[in-house]
Amino acid sequence: MELLIKAKQLGKSYRRHQALTDVSFELRPGQVLGLLGHNGAGKSTLIKSILGSQNYDGQLSVFGLHPIKERVKIVRDLAYISDVAVLPGWMKVSQIIKYMAGTHLSFDQEKANLLLEETDINFSSRIKNLSKGMKVQLHLALVMATNVKVLILDEPTLGLDLIHREKFYRSLMTWFASGDRALIIASHELAEIEDLLTDILVLKKGRPVLQASVEELETRFISLTTTPEALENALALSPVYHKPRSNDHLFLFEDMSRESLKQFGKVTKTNLADIFIAKQLEVDA
Repeated sequence: MELLIKAKQLGKSYRRHQALTDVSFELRPGQVLGLLGHNGAGKSTLIKSILGSQNYDGQLSVFGLHPIKERVKIVRDLAYISDVAVLPGWMKVSQIIKYMAGTHLSFDQEKANLLLEETDINFSSRIKNLSKGMKVQLHLALVMATNVKVLILDEPTLGLDLIHREKFYRSLMTWFASGDRALIIASHELAEIEDLLTDILVLKKGRPVLQASVEELETRFISLTTTPEALENALALSPVYHKPRSNDHLFLFEDMSRESLKQFGKVTKTNLADIFIAKQLEVDA
């Protein structure tokens, strides 16, 4: 299968600050990579490196090309949507569609029009007058009409209400499934993207602290809910995470047998948010 992005021992420093250290991963069609980490973890630095907007240490190729030296070729098949409004506010919706048609070789103007007709966006409206939700819908429609191979999303639904978030991800995944594409999603809303992901990369202070497929996570981590009476027994098994709740206790175990835990309470699938918190606390410890 085609290798879209390959990073090997990627690093980036700003004077005395090491923003990225020894980051390695591969991205292929069909993958949805969750790029996770607190603010300052190195997510934006990694994205900037992939986009070719800064120098870096180590090895990085996008579609087999150098992100900086061959950026013009790369952006034909690579798109980026952030939480910051980057579309020119002075343009009308109709104008930016015409602009894209004249500057992007693979842009399908008819497809963009059809996608926007399914929204409440008026083609005569200036972009600066659109709501945040409409701007995100417009940006996504423009990207979907270019037929790119890789789309990077950086907190794309920040500030959107639940309805607009639902519409956004529904449109996104319909587009994703219609071709040999890959996604990178950086988001703090783990519950929102958990069911979309095939792989995760968790960064902490620029270093990878967890890197795995979702399938691997499901076999590697397991949750246990116990009553207060079973608390001491569960603690004795050395959980990687413990969350006291109003009427019970939630524990997260790594590489433990499901059968061996059943005697202490209810065993369930672990959600991504708990795994993320556990790995962050593990590093802090």
